[in-house]
Amino acid sequence: MSARALFRSAVWTAACTCFALTAREARAESEFAYEEVSGRIGIETRVFPESALHPGQASHSAGVVLHPKLYLEDADGKSVTVAPFFRYDSADPRRTKADLREAFVLLFGEAGNNEWELRVGIDQVFWGVAESRHLVDIINQVDLIENPNEEIKLGQPMAHLTWSGDWGVLELFGLSFHRPRTFPGADGRLRAVFIIDDEHVTYESAAEERHLDLAVRYTHSFGLVDVGLSAFDGTNREPTFCLPCLLANPGSALPQHYEQIRQFGLDSQITVDAWLLKLEAIRRTGFRNLFDVEENYSAFVVGGEYAFYSVWDSPADLSVLAEWNYDEREERATNVFQNDIFLGARYAWNDVQSTDVTIGLLEDVDFGTRTLSLEFNRRLTDNWVLNVEATAFLKIGEEDFLQRDLKNDSFVGANLSYNY
Repeated sequence: MSARALFRSAVWTAACTCFALTAREARAESEFAYEEVSGRIGIETRVFPESALHPGQASHSAGVVLHPKLYLEDADGKSVTVAPFFRYDSADPRRTKADLREAFVLLFGEAGNNEWELRVGIDQVFWGVAESRHLVDIINQVDLIENPNEEIKLGQPMAHLTWSGDWGVLELFGLSFHRPRTFPGADGRLRAVFIIDDEHVTYESAAEERHLDLAVRYTHSFGLVDVGLSAFDGTNREPTFCLPCLLANPGSALPQHYEQIRQFGLDSQITVDAWLLKLEAIRRTGFRNLFDVEENYSAFVVGGEYAFYSVWDSPADLSVLAEWNYDEREERATNVFQNDIFLGARYAWNDVQSTDVTIGLLEDVDFGTRTLSLEFNRRLTDNWVLNVEATAFLKIGEEDFLQRDLKNDSFVGANLSYNY
């Protein structure tokens, strides 16, 4: 059995164990001082108003999401967290999946004036301060099939040690079992011009997905300035593709390849009254560009956010955002953020329903591609939450190779979730 098959089996085994443990503890007195079962059950739908470019792609999809979470804590505060994730999708078989987002043991203690915390298992880590893209975020793999915004992550096996004191916070990571990025299948919308093979994955390292990746991050606040410095050495989370293979075999699935890279990152946020000034920057070595040539490069996201409080003498707040994404590889970049301007606004009602709406416009300076996004959130009751999102590809540049097949994939999606 392959390592990926073993991982899928482990996901299902852990999920079944989670539910079995929950049922058992409900019937008998628990040895844990505290336990909690929470999570969400969601019904989702997406509608694509325009006709699909490729055969088999549907104009509508519907699905169900289950994301339970079990938390157990002993008398000393040590805890176990297990959070599997299940999705059924009516249109794309690849979107129907199970994953283990979290399954870790948490230990902690004190050492002099410092504190330490150790998490061992499967967990999710999020880095970054920017709105349009978290450039420095590299610990977890992107679950691209969930949402094209690259915000949703797969669970990552790791040992995560945190050491904190008045001098700041130091985090050390040991990461095992690399996870390939998820991509839509042949029948899925929001896919590239080529189909990505999700079974045939190759690695530069002889250890393949079992290579031990290492990462370190230091964060501290200096008055109004928050700073994060990070370094990563290991298997890249972003795949490279054999474009010559595609040209030689048009219509075939494109294999993924993952190289050994080194990345140094900086993220910083300065708070001045109603201003938030933000920066994320990286230097990455060992990665191949869009033309399959190894190229070391730098990239950054810089911008800011300004908040208007109590607008129109109401409890609501309005924040306006502006950011610039730049990758020095320019047209050789392997992502769509090679030279893009992001403008956005967020309106928060600050009501008991936690209602907010965010709208953003991403303009590609080089190719002329223009994308409009909208997200609306509102809590309907104590348990029910409504989320509506929409993405409109207003214009796709003729030379924008990475996005040209998205021109008919504008969509509106809705998610009605029950939280318990």
